[in-house]
Amino acid sequence: MQHSPFTQPGKLRSPPCGDTCLIIAHASSQTDLFMRIAAIANRLDRSHPIALTLWAMLAAFVTYFCMYAFRKPFTVVKYEGLLIGGLDFKVVLLFAQVGGYALSKLIGIKVISELSPRRRAVMILSLIAVSHLALLLYAVVPFSLKPICLFFNGLPLGMVFGCVFAYLEGRRVTEALAAGLCASFIMASGSVKSVGAMLMEYQQVSPFWMPFVTGALFWVPLLLGVWMLEQLPPPGELDISARSPRTPFNGEERGRFFSRYALGICALVLVMVLLTVFRSIRDDYATEIWSGFGVERPEIFAISETWVAVVAVLLSAITVLIPGNYRAFQVSMGIIAVSFASAFGTTLFWWNTPEWTEATAFLYIVQIGICLYVPYVLFHTTVYERAVALLKEKSNAGYLLYLGDCAGYFCTIFMMILFHLISPESVDFKGLLFKLAVVISPASIALAAVVALYFQKQGSSFPMETIERPLPETTVPTGVTP
Repeated sequence: MQHSPFTQPGKLRSPPCGDTCLIIAHASSQTDLFMRIAAIANRLDRSHPIALTLWAMLAAFVTYFCMYAFRKPFTVVKYEGLLIGGLDFKVVLLFAQVGGYALSKLIGIKVISELSPRRRAVMILSLIAVSHLALLLYAVVPFSLKPICLFFNGLPLGMVFGCVFAYLEGRRVTEALAAGLCASFIMASGSVKSVGAMLMEYQQVSPFWMPFVTGALFWVPLLLGVWMLEQLPPPGELDISARSPRTPFNGEERGRFFSRYALGICALVLVMVLLTVFRSIRDDYATEIWSGFGVERPEIFAISETWVAVVAVLLSAITVLIPGNYRAFQVSMGIIAVSFASAFGTTLFWWNTPEWTEATAFLYIVQIGICLYVPYVLFHTTVYERAVALLKEKSNAGYLLYLGDCAGYFCTIFMMILFHLISPESVDFKGLLFKLAVVISPASIALAAVVALYFQKQGSSFPMETIERPLPETTVPTGVTP
């Protein structure tokens, strides 16, 4: 009897693609729901700011959450005993996907900074469709070609964040909107891994089909999220007054902008590099780290990252309440420094724990995750956004985002290669997590201080209104004499 390609040999169960069909059929039957959503969308221009903010947060959250279903599920598999070219198979897969993702960030420096609003939705869906096709090929091609498929899986996905963020930047509530976006990638990483693990454990999906099947489950909510983003009105006059206009940014303009603020930009990028390396190791090797603590439950990924997301996003989103771009920027750098100091102290506290239980392991993983993601979210919600608003030059936050991400992911590849050269047989990822926290934290605190001092020194050249701008509610409309 032939086995379905979706199932592991010896397991005669219905292919879980039936679940996908059920979800699609159920979604298509909800005509009334979609009509109601469409009616709400038609009133967005005239709606209360809180309603518009909630709509934008939900749209960004859903869209980027779904993207992670096409990127992260394969990392939940250990691929124990599998080698390719004498190297651990999972290591090669991670090199391949992160390499494609890093190259995507490099391409995105130009593409995202020059992207026009009318092309955003098509760009998001096209990028994810190409990525999903690569996962289909990953399931069917010979073993030796699978890393190539994951390279092309990562290659388009690196530009999705910039496309989504472009809908949100340049608004008075950008920090709150971006916090919702960042909550998606913290929660989604653990959630889609749990979905993938459950598909393998309970539905007997083979490890090579699991990433494709997981992605297929998320197409309907992805389409809904992108449609919701498309309904958002552009930033209004008060938004532009408070945060500066955001326009496409060509190569010559990028060069002038970088040259003028090179020291501050480089220091920001270096902090982002350290954050990205730390986050990638914790995220991509989460299965191995949890195993090092003796925890094997598939749902643990979703549970731990949900706690991390809630705390990290709430702490980061409060910066929207800070009046004045200069003040908000400096407060953000202070929070980043405190977060790294907490990561350092937390790790030293737990360093010599003689015996780990699931409870103590969960507590440490969540604590270190919060200390890591508060700075990471602040960069994506506040630091770049307020820096662009503060400088009052033609630019956009997408350019700075992609500079930092590109450098961060290329350095991640270098560090992963270094770890496996030093310890080619087996890397202790639990121990590596501890060492990274102790080494990266002091360096990041020092760099955050450099950034704060640089912008403080530059402060005298900033227009006064960017430093002491009143809250948006007190802004006098254009043309009205107070």
